[in-house]
Amino acid sequence: VPLLPLSAVGLLALRRRAGAGRQWTMLAVIGAAALLALVRLHATGGYCSPRHGLVLALVAIPSAAAGVAPGLDLAARRLGARSRGAVRAVGWSAVVGALVALNGAGVIHDFELAYMGETSEDVAASLKDGSFGMGEETGAFLNQAISEGSGRELGIGAAVGQAILKARLPHRRLSILAAGARWGIPITSHIAIGTDIIHMHPKVDGKALGDGSLRDFRTLTSVVATLGGGVYLNFGSAVVLPEVFLKAVSLARNLGHPVQNLTTVNLDFLAHYRPLTNVVSRPTQQSGKGYHLTGHMEIMVPLLFAAVLEEL
Repeated sequence: VPLLPLSAVGLLALRRRAGAGRQWTMLAVIGAAALLALVRLHATGGYCSPRHGLVLALVAIPSAAAGVAPGLDLAARRLGARSRGAVRAVGWSAVVGALVALNGAGVIHDFELAYMGETSEDVAASLKDGSFGMGEETGAFLNQAISEGSGRELGIGAAVGQAILKARLPHRRLSILAAGARWGIPITSHIAIGTDIIHMHPKVDGKALGDGSLRDFRTLTSVVATLGGGVYLNFGSAVVLPEVFLKAVSLARNLGHPVQNLTTVNLDFLAHYRPLTNVVSRPTQQSGKGYHLTGHMEIMVPLLFAAVLEEL
């Protein structure tokens, strides 16, 4: 009986939801199987047995789950917004869990995945005629989003994530930035002027770039300040993010946050100086432990993800 009102809510939600064809198909299959089961049970066991109730529950449970989902989504968004500084995991191009930090290239690739479902460029071939990095869509969209976000006192990560959602880009489900904006998880971007292709575009605004990236640095530092006993993961950033992380640790400690007993991990297919020094070694000199894992990202990251899920 408690499942019945939730089932009604779920069926209404599916009716209004775009792209719910697969859910309806699954419910139809379960419903048909339940009907056949009821016929069979009636022939062998009469009416109103516990087995009849179990068969009806086969239909009620998945439709009730669809009714619960919107409430769970809302609760998750609110909890995510309230616990920005409380979760203790960082990294990649960043930080994982409480915050994800990207360099400038991370934002570019994220947008292109959301825009066209892939991201690639033959640098050697396009550099010959000067066409490297001159794609209009990437430069125009990102520079406009960053400039408008600066006017609204947003960091680069939040500005671009919100712009991707607002524009309803066709592959936005692939976007880390859009997911952060949707769930209230801070995504930051830490740039070096002149290192990214969008800095060559006529719409680039140096003031907005600096303002947005500085806001993101302060957001990152506020999370690092809570990272005592936590984990920082650096995925493949050889220069910018190791430098930014070290400054964030120093600033947090200068402001009275001890940030001790860190576990730091650098993952890359080569061992570079700055990640080994600024991620693995220096932040853990007094306490904690640093690790370096060498290998291909497409192998290491899924294995790490699976290991964490297994422990949880």
